[in-house]
Amino acid sequence: MSSTNRRYDIDWLRVIAIGLLPIYHIGIGFQPFGVLIGFIQSNKPLDTLWVPMSMLNIWRIPLLFFVSGMGVCFAIRKRSCKQLLLERARRILLPFLFGMFAIVPLHVFLWQLYYNQEIAYTIHPVHLWFLANIFAYVLLLSPIFFYLKKNENGKFHRGLKKLFSKPWGLLVVVAAFVLEALLVKPQVYETYAMSLHGFIMGMLAFMFGFLFVFSGEEFWSTVRKWRWLTLSLALLLFLLRYFEFQLVAPRYLLAIESNMWIFAAFGLANRYLQKPGKALGYLTRAAYPVYIIHMVFLYLGSFLIMPLDISPWFQLILIVLFTFIGCFALYELLIRRIRFLRPLFGLR
Repeated sequence: MSSTNRRYDIDWLRVIAIGLLPIYHIGIGFQPFGVLIGFIQSNKPLDTLWVPMSMLNIWRIPLLFFVSGMGVCFAIRKRSCKQLLLERARRILLPFLFGMFAIVPLHVFLWQLYYNQEIAYTIHPVHLWFLANIFAYVLLLSPIFFYLKKNENGKFHRGLKKLFSKPWGLLVVVAAFVLEALLVKPQVYETYAMSLHGFIMGMLAFMFGFLFVFSGEEFWSTVRKWRWLTLSLALLLFLLRYFEFQLVAPRYLLAIESNMWIFAAFGLANRYLQKPGKALGYLTRAAYPVYIIHMVFLYLGSFLIMPLDISPWFQLILIVLFTFIGCFALYELLIRRIRFLRPLFGLR
């Protein structure tokens, strides 16, 4: 597989998707079900916030799985199977285990303290479940990926290039996700964490992300050309979900809408975000540690701010600022500067 220049559009998508994650998690604290899934919950809910959150939650996690599969396709160009597995163990498995034993217990402790629960040391993946899935996909799919690498000019590769050079190639991808939704029948489509639906859907996205990059320029040309159509379809499907189904649409429609948002994101990023820069370089390195630690600052901010007798919108803004400032301060002052901490947060 030939090497290519760094794809800044994919870097930007990864940064944006990870940046949306803390904001989404903060929003959960302002929903009436927040405490039921382990978040510190405001006594002043913001029901209208659920509308944009519902638009995000069917594509933000699948997008990260697609991008992760793309990253593996770039990675194997200069690595053997053994080298890939060792690198992914260091960059994914190690931070996952460290986070589960050392990071997660901190924000669980804050939740226990806030709600006067029995204080107990808790080992649990919580938001780090995503890393466990990614590492499992690398183990399961690497033999296939390296077989494709050895047969880059084979019939499958030529067929893939031809398929993704046309818009109906995208429909094949959509059909796979619709089939998954119909067969697995998740009770709530957007429940990805530690569920069979989340695992299979994530593996499909991871695999197709790899295949999109493996196919070459054809996929990118297609999503770039049809970006406004896929964006329009995504908006129409969301409006249908909102007005016709009160945001609880059939699974197959959610699968279609999710992919339309993602194809639009790939097309728009490929057209408008092919730009390097110092900000992107810094955020690309910081995104992974911020993802790992954001729940600690989110819970600490909620612990301190939610009891205040102020507007819930002001609470929301303060918690967002507290979370991001805290995450980047810890990253800048400690994580990236202390050598032995770097690998624990996925840094080289």
